[in-house]
Amino acid sequence: MKNNKKNGRDGKNISLWQANEKIENYQQENSTNIYDALIIGGGITGLTTAYNLQREGKKCLLVDAHNLGYGTTGGTTAHLNTFFDATYPEIDSDFGKDASKLIAAAGKKMIASIKNNIDELHIDADFEYKDGYLFSQNDEETEQLQQILSSSQEAGVAVTESEKNGVPIEFQYSICFKEQAQFHPLKYIYGLAKGFKQLGGEILEGIKIKETTFKEGIHTAAFKGGEIKAKNLVWATHIPPGINILSLRNAPYRSYVLAVTLSDDAYPECISYDMKEPYHYFRSHEIDGQKYLIIGGADHKTGHDDPEKAFEDLENYARQYFKIAEINFRWSSQYYVPVDGLPYIGQMPGGDDRTYLATGFNGNGMIFGSLSGALITDLILGKENELTKLLSPSRLKPISGFSEFVKENADVAYHFVADRFGNQVLDSLNNLANGEGKIASFDGEKLAIYKSEEGKITALDPVCTHAGCIVNWNASEKSWDCPCHGGRFDTDGCVLTGPPREPLKKVEVSGNKIVDEAK
Repeated sequence: MKNNKKNGRDGKNISLWQANEKIENYQQENSTNIYDALIIGGGITGLTTAYNLQREGKKCLLVDAHNLGYGTTGGTTAHLNTFFDATYPEIDSDFGKDASKLIAAAGKKMIASIKNNIDELHIDADFEYKDGYLFSQNDEETEQLQQILSSSQEAGVAVTESEKNGVPIEFQYSICFKEQAQFHPLKYIYGLAKGFKQLGGEILEGIKIKETTFKEGIHTAAFKGGEIKAKNLVWATHIPPGINILSLRNAPYRSYVLAVTLSDDAYPECISYDMKEPYHYFRSHEIDGQKYLIIGGADHKTGHDDPEKAFEDLENYARQYFKIAEINFRWSSQYYVPVDGLPYIGQMPGGDDRTYLATGFNGNGMIFGSLSGALITDLILGKENELTKLLSPSRLKPISGFSEFVKENADVAYHFVADRFGNQVLDSLNNLANGEGKIASFDGEKLAIYKSEEGKITALDPVCTHAGCIVNWNASEKSWDCPCHGGRFDTDGCVLTGPPREPLKKVEVSGNKIVDEAK
């Protein structure tokens, strides 16, 4: 299995895209006293927003704490759909049939927008239109799927019954969505970055914003060694930082992906999905003459369950139906599930009217990230957009979302209390294997302890710096993951992703004793 890291990402495992694409570093000094917009986050949301605004004549700066494509955009499977994890029957019920029509039209428009950007900027992004199949395997799923077909057609989506599902898996009933698409996500955002710069936009990597203030109509964003001023501030960081209502309205999940080669060359010529919970998803992609089957699934809440078992379950499932020659890449990525099914895109609740955010994309980040760029651009430009109210982060309905809100936050409360008890005792650091991390009681204190492959010990305070929950060890990605709001930290305690602003505190240990907290 390849693990030749070319680009940084938020975990040990790199994706098929990150292993096969490299980009220049952006290290120039910011040149403008006050920007029209500061966009924080270098994924598809941030780069689409930056490019759109710069094209409209605004002077923009995009910054990322790491590098472009570091997070979920670099780990997506890059399906472009007109149907979503929130099904049209669910949207009909919770928001109304007009809302379904708006979301359906937005999905189609965003696929066209991505294709238009690719054509205008001459981006070699491997874009292809594909049929998309959704299939059932039992009576209950078939009944649900027939409802999805009816509601999707009523919403204006091009979808029909089908006699096939595009993959070698038995099924009971199948529907086919026309004009779905796929592409290479990093090639695409790198192309947007190039177009953005050609229009005069600026990009800075390795800039971690520590604090923002708003005074007299101007945002000031402080980072180590300087500050940036802008009239508008956009948090394109998948979830805005700090403790706010959006952390309570979104649940963090991880999805698992394998990119494999097949011995019989039977690569699907479509994108396809089953209806399991969690569901599996399939597509193919060719890079440098080599085809890969990309299969995903085994999703679970961040910081819960066993990531290695998730990969094992996904591999066992894939081998049931495909003749796998080699597992070439495996990785996982984070996404956020909104309590009411639709993303939150727009002005930050409870703040000034010039701070914007985008989150809650569920498993549809490439479409909703692109949609965020379009909607936030309209908001900054003062243009009307028919999705503004529907997707507002300040929305309070529907009632159905409230039950999910209570459920997810009861889970947070449970982990906040329960994870503080019942920890394993580690008598000696010698009992920790190389490459292993563990939450354990050491010298009377609860610590997050990691021993590197070379035998170096790093001990951390396991209390997440976001809201005080206890992190868990992710053996697959070699990270400390918070089960409450999805904050993730590397083995040195530095923030990888999620809402925390500060790293985990280091603790010095020697022999079998805690020496002192690191200053």
